[in-house]
Amino acid sequence: MPRGRITIGGDLAVERMGFGALHIAGPGSFGAPRDRGEAVALLRRVVAAGVELIDTADSYGPAISESTIAEALHPYPKDLVIATKGGLLRPSAGRWDPDCRPAHLKEACEASLKRLKLERIDLYQLHTVDPKVPLEESVGALAELQKAGKIRHIGLSNVDVRQLARARKVATIVSVQNHYNLGDRSSDPVIDQCEKDGLAFLPWYPLHQRTGLRAIEGIAKRHNATSAQVALAWLLRRSRSVVPIPGTSQAAHFDENFAARDLALSDEEFAAL
Repeated sequence: MPRGRITIGGDLAVERMGFGALHIAGPGSFGAPRDRGEAVALLRRVVAAGVELIDTADSYGPAISESTIAEALHPYPKDLVIATKGGLLRPSAGRWDPDCRPAHLKEACEASLKRLKLERIDLYQLHTVDPKVPLEESVGALAELQKAGKIRHIGLSNVDVRQLARARKVATIVSVQNHYNLGDRSSDPVIDQCEKDGLAFLPWYPLHQRTGLRAIEGIAKRHNATSAQVALAWLLRRSRSVVPIPGTSQAAHFDENFAARDLALSDEEFAAL
């Protein structure tokens, strides 16, 4: 069966189906949600269902996703891991501007700690590689935060295999979060590296699919499932390192996504996809 658990960083044991809190903020992940009460209720439903990893970022809103998570869930259940990210600015709805200067990352981490009402963030991820800042300097800042007790584990987002290797020379990296789904498999080498070395891989935008639609629909029909559930089941089987983090603003959509844990693809179905 595809469902199961994974241990991140040697001590964070979580279910292999997380929740991405991008859509907890407003449309386009910018501004406040249309109904904050509904967003709070959804987050509580997510945890009640058994999700043990919620992924967010200071740029979602900005700041809205983190503050809503704290409003809904603090004090947090002992087994819940809150992962967040820093390194992207949102000056407007359509912009994601990198800023991975060490000074900014330290300020961003402190702000996330306050919004999330935490003394230490379990998984803090560098949200991108800033072309204006050496990757080693950005990761070095996170290593300093880790040494200071502000973060427990360090992750990366939007990196290739070479960048992952560079970062690992500076600090212990426990996870990578890249764009990956049935339609975009450009991070295959990164997943393989993560599996080889025992790192978690968190695919963002896991449900986007541009290819193989007929095969997906046929498999979904055989299992009385949705195409989205098939896509998530494929990710769970793709590698034991993969932890999908599908996000939504709707409770029914969350229930559908989470049920994909129980969808077991046959060898033939997996090969067809």
